[in-house]
Amino acid sequence: MTRFGSGVALSRRSLLRAGLAAGAGAALAPLAACAGPVGAASPGSLTLGLNRSLVSLDNKLNQFDAALTVQRAVRQALTRIDPRMQARLVLAERFEQTAPTQWSVRLRAGARYSDGSPVTTDDVATALRMYGEVNGSFVLNLFPELPSVSKVDDREFLLETSRPVPILDLLMANILITPAAANRPEELTSGVGSGPYVVTAANGGTGEYTLQRHPGYWGQPPAVDTVRVRFVPEESSRVVAIRSGELDVIDSISPDSADQLAGLPGVAIDRVPGTRINQLFFNFRKPPGHPLADPRVREALTYAIDGRSLVDDVLAGSATQAEGVVPLALAGAVRTGTYVHDPAKCRALLDSLGVRDLRLKIIWESGEFPADASVMEAVVEMLRAVGVAAELQQFEPGGDILQWRQGRGGDWDVLGNGYPGPTGQAITSLLGMYGGTPAKEQTRDTYQGFVVPEIADALATAGAETDAGRRTELLAAAQHRIWATWPCLWAFVPNVVLARRTRVQGVALQPINSYDLETVRVEG
Repeated sequence: MTRFGSGVALSRRSLLRAGLAAGAGAALAPLAACAGPVGAASPGSLTLGLNRSLVSLDNKLNQFDAALTVQRAVRQALTRIDPRMQARLVLAERFEQTAPTQWSVRLRAGARYSDGSPVTTDDVATALRMYGEVNGSFVLNLFPELPSVSKVDDREFLLETSRPVPILDLLMANILITPAAANRPEELTSGVGSGPYVVTAANGGTGEYTLQRHPGYWGQPPAVDTVRVRFVPEESSRVVAIRSGELDVIDSISPDSADQLAGLPGVAIDRVPGTRINQLFFNFRKPPGHPLADPRVREALTYAIDGRSLVDDVLAGSATQAEGVVPLALAGAVRTGTYVHDPAKCRALLDSLGVRDLRLKIIWESGEFPADASVMEAVVEMLRAVGVAAELQQFEPGGDILQWRQGRGGDWDVLGNGYPGPTGQAITSLLGMYGGTPAKEQTRDTYQGFVVPEIADALATAGAETDAGRRTELLAAAQHRIWATWPCLWAFVPNVVLARRTRVQGVALQPINSYDLETVRVEG
């Protein structure tokens, strides 16, 4: 039994029930209708059940980790991140740094799209330009700057930047290549790709897709003939479906569901430490004079959160409290502090700052992280215990939360959000979350309005440092400065958890919550 604040006693089970009720309750925004699993497994086919809708087969705007497993089966990049978080060549057969601001790239001989046309230098140049023209791009913020392409010939080119980008080979794993004539500054829901699968049916509205093995694939053919992708938002439905064999793989499952499935005949659980950080991030677009514009208020509120109980009793030990502003598993990450539960200190600080009758609005998208609704309900109780009222608004997957995050849909105070570590390097996540500039804020391309120019400058300097030791020192200093701004009400790093039927083999689950469909095989 866990007690939050004074007089509020909740067991883990009751928290989970409360969370589920919150997810469906009338007090919250309505959820999408449940798209239940359809059809049973057939020989040679694989059916994936995603907890978030795969709105497109492109990643210009969205990059939730599990989607990349499907997107990269259709569209490929010059490189990809392997399980050791190293860059592995895909469409490039050579990717070499030839000067601090220059990389020489040669496309792989024989790399072709499903229509038989070759992958060319022009396709790479166009892809980079299209990513750069998308408003609200997640991928764009990963780059200190997008490189320019200097064409040598149809297969060879130079990638050049104004400042050194020592991890450009890792960053380019996020740029999916499409034939130049078909590429546009928007997410692509269909089209021709160079991957091992081709799309034979697609419905971005329902999140359902069918992929067939491309018989003329330029690389090693995948073992599975057909991959079906279904969007099943209700976790209970996904659990039932994998138990019955209607789904073969489900990802991002909660600890409770993993407990239910562990040990069942025909079902296996895969776990690896993750590189995604989940945060209850403050809205940094508050005007001067608003309580949340004051870092002392933000710090005070963190003392209201009993993170240990959330980890132990809601997340069942499947996560760790953040001790830094990015996961410590990322190269270059450092410990900057810990979240301390001290309700008395919270109230005393708020009183000293004259903050009374504070009301917070907490928003998040369903499925942002396992047990999300349960975590939010518990947080509301913890805030209530220190005299802070909070309301919840939950958004359906694929809904308009992007507009809200950008400050275009409505006002909010705290956002439940996750941020991946797609390169395995701390600098990528740091730039994406804390590298906002006034220019980026004009287009709402900052992370929840976080614009602290001296921190952005420090990160840019660190990211361009070619000496690894010096880069580590600069990054460490920048992370401590970020922590001092108290950007999060609370943050944690979850393990990556996936459930699969045991007939599915070869799933090499990566810390980035993705895997390579080319290596997956089914038995029967």
